[in-house]
Amino acid sequence: MLTKRKAGQPGQFCSSVSSTRPAGLDRRAFLKQSGLAVGGLAAFGTMMPGAVQKAEAVSAPMPGVPIEIKKNICTHCSVGCTVTAEVQNGVWTGQEPSWSSPINRGTHCAKGAAIREIVHGDRRLKYPLKLVDGQWQRLSWEQAINEIGDKMLEIREDSGADAMYLLGSAKFTNEGAYLFRKFGAFWGTNSVDHQARICHSTTVAGVANTWGYGAQTNSYNDIRNAKTMIIMGGNPAEAHPVAMQHVLAGKELNRANLIVIDPRFTRTAAHGTEYLRLRAGTDIPVIWGILWHVFENGWEDKEFIRTRVYGMDEVRKEVAKWTPEEVERVSGVSGEQLKHVAYLFSQERPSTLIWCMGATQHTVGTANVRAYCTLCLATGNVGKPGTGANIFRGHTNVQGATDLGLDVTSLPLYYGLTEGGWKHWSRVWEVEYEWLQSRFDEVPAKGGREPRTRKENMETPGITSTRWFDAVSMPPEEIDQRSPLRGMFIMGHGGNTVTRMPEMLQALEKLELLVVADPHATTFGAIKGRRNGTYLLPIATSLETNGSRTASNRSLQWGEQIVEPAFESRDDYAVIHDFAVKLGFADRMFKNIGVENSKVSAEDILREINRGGFSTGYCGQSPERLKAHMRNQDKFDLVSLRAPADTPEVGGEYYGLPWPCWGTPEMKHPGSPILYRTDVPIWEGGGTFRARFGVERNGETLLAEDSYSEGSQLTDGYPEFNYGILRKLGWDADLRPEELATIQRVGGDKVDAVSWATDLSGGIQRVCMDHGVMHYGNGKARVVAWNLPDPVPVHREPIYTPRPDLVEKYPTRPDERQFRIPNIGYSVQQAAIERNVAGNFPILLTSGRLVEYEGGGEETRSNRWLAELQQEMFVEINPADATARGVEDGQYVWVYGTENDAKTRVKALVTERVAPGVAFMPFHFSGHYQGEDWREHYPAGTDPIVLGESVNTITTYGFDPVTGMQETKVVLCQIAAA
Repeated sequence: MLTKRKAGQPGQFCSSVSSTRPAGLDRRAFLKQSGLAVGGLAAFGTMMPGAVQKAEAVSAPMPGVPIEIKKNICTHCSVGCTVTAEVQNGVWTGQEPSWSSPINRGTHCAKGAAIREIVHGDRRLKYPLKLVDGQWQRLSWEQAINEIGDKMLEIREDSGADAMYLLGSAKFTNEGAYLFRKFGAFWGTNSVDHQARICHSTTVAGVANTWGYGAQTNSYNDIRNAKTMIIMGGNPAEAHPVAMQHVLAGKELNRANLIVIDPRFTRTAAHGTEYLRLRAGTDIPVIWGILWHVFENGWEDKEFIRTRVYGMDEVRKEVAKWTPEEVERVSGVSGEQLKHVAYLFSQERPSTLIWCMGATQHTVGTANVRAYCTLCLATGNVGKPGTGANIFRGHTNVQGATDLGLDVTSLPLYYGLTEGGWKHWSRVWEVEYEWLQSRFDEVPAKGGREPRTRKENMETPGITSTRWFDAVSMPPEEIDQRSPLRGMFIMGHGGNTVTRMPEMLQALEKLELLVVADPHATTFGAIKGRRNGTYLLPIATSLETNGSRTASNRSLQWGEQIVEPAFESRDDYAVIHDFAVKLGFADRMFKNIGVENSKVSAEDILREINRGGFSTGYCGQSPERLKAHMRNQDKFDLVSLRAPADTPEVGGEYYGLPWPCWGTPEMKHPGSPILYRTDVPIWEGGGTFRARFGVERNGETLLAEDSYSEGSQLTDGYPEFNYGILRKLGWDADLRPEELATIQRVGGDKVDAVSWATDLSGGIQRVCMDHGVMHYGNGKARVVAWNLPDPVPVHREPIYTPRPDLVEKYPTRPDERQFRIPNIGYSVQQAAIERNVAGNFPILLTSGRLVEYEGGGEETRSNRWLAELQQEMFVEINPADATARGVEDGQYVWVYGTENDAKTRVKALVTERVAPGVAFMPFHFSGHYQGEDWREHYPAGTDPIVLGESVNTITTYGFDPVTGMQETKVVLCQIAAA
């Protein structure tokens, strides 16, 4: 990476803090002497500003002072590393790298090792702030809640509930995410979203529409069993360093093939046994090119396809078009390389395909994912150890926050926005369905469209986090709701994470209310053009509260509060509760959740999740079971993640009770570490492909043939279970009286229709598992998704393609309305060709992560230990391109975008990691905008240590039609010396 270079001037800088203290000091004196009190931190503001200071080591805790050990989960990527904190007298003074965790095994990346600083850091928000005529003013929590609440109610009265946008976060615990989605339901809007929209919404849609559930099929640890690994669109060596240890262990212990496919030679590629450089945006041609060789040579798993896959013949027709010559013409990858990869993946098994955002952040992101899944299915690489789709997600709890409903298309646990889904959750919440319906807006006729009733609006997906600013600025008749957006309430989400930032900033200036609740001041709170109506609320980090998180491998882990919230911070639960009180629905929303002096019980929230989460198997992981796993981390096997049967408390269970963990907590299902595995019984974590697509299509069965779970009493495919099917089989006699009574209460006069997912007793699930069958059915995975825009994935050129000669054959989809607003990608693509954009902006720009920073970066760039490691925003440029432009390594350059006259001023890193005609920029920076330093717009003392330009200033139009995912991996630009 770049050598250390001089940074912009930070407002303050905290010197190293000693944790040593003599015995006998009280907590207040200890805080003062250790430099962690507010007054102590303020004293460091007198240091001479300038280059970033060297971070010095913190001394060890004082011998003889009692140490209390607390375990929580790293707040950065979704690997789920345990953080073991040493607490003395209420102060976090030391940290161990959690040797007992089967996930991180005594390791941390740079971010995990420096995580204590986000609690102690002096750049945190310390108290509520309000922007008045361009100046930040301090105010009390009570005043902030009253003023914000009054404005929200005014907006609701004048413009409807949908005029407020709710943006959540993957930094929430599961309980926080669930509570925020519930808050949205009680407020009366489905416009509740979070980071997954811009990282893995296409994964969820693509995977769920293939075999049933939208998540990683295996675990990080299980990758150790693989004999062949393809990493495509991912760079875990930097983005998920601790997960990389499992990849490298598989490579070394199994002599496994490690194939890296990426437009950039990454640090991950350096570990590969084979590297393929593709043109960004051509994933489908490459995957179909691999499958072309598989089918041509008869390397497919014919029996697996016959018994467990629907539609492969239709895929063959599309794959036949992708001859080695056409694949090389479009993607740049040679046929001989792909033939070798095809042989390894199909013949040297078990094989796994690993991906991240390089695969998903495209206008064809959902189609990319489905192509990946098809390759796994064609070669039989699903449902076994060492196989599967291993999807490395981005943030701490991006998997859990998505599961719990921070998604504009669903209720918690993927219950759809249907009447049945709403009625299910109204029963769980013990509120009237009719009351919930009354909270939603009626939408008048506009733009030639029919009006929508409250019920219809309640069942309509909201506006995505990638397009919210369009819903501020577009003409009202173009926006399919009562009113454009007038206010935003943001909890934990960075403002530099979406494309088309110049347009986003214009929308921010128009908002009447902007509430940013976060431990740190974010880009949202440091906008040059806003003068009034912004509130910053200091939120506790998830290390300062209790709750669970779900790692990418679907394991849940309970984090215990390490220390009390710093300064005037409040945790997410308390803030959501206080606003629910102000807005008048706390009595209903917290009916079954304990609240004492605004302190909300995280355990009660999880118990409510358990009572409703049957559809996804979030029903068996009680707080008590998860806490027992944290106490017994060292008992779980490194590879299988299972504890020996005779282990007290956790015997026979898989670490973190990975969902689905079926039934009620009392039933003690062990969790499911590998999805769709038929060679173990259901009660042991086995499963089938979910029969969620029906039982027949075009005269062909959609149910499995001659394939079933170990010990199943049904020895062929079968549909999803409801009480009626249970009754026809005579298995209803196995229900306990209390289970039957619950089913009858839920079903009323339609008791036969009560399904395995809406039975609040868990009895249908229990009885099915006792008979060895899967309650969600035993279907075929499908490689033809007839409900999606392209039933079989087809290649479509990016909106701004460097190959306009290919657009006629491979155009993007036609313009159409999605998520309440128009998607005009086709028109934008045609206009770009007419304007010769590819000729004027000849460099293909892609973006990605650095090991030092995470997400939008405000938190990690405010961390003194991490800020020292990477002090400059930069662009990687190939030596040939640099020479042609007279650019030298380390020189400032302008990177120009194709829209909005956008430009960024960054340093050049001249390297052959990128090919000629390709550039790379990281996406963690903000605080500079088109050559201007915006540090002064942060509240005093909250500006991150390191600022820089955001790559999303120059990223452009382009959205996946299924999810609204933005196009960030294929952007055209021009680079010139500054």
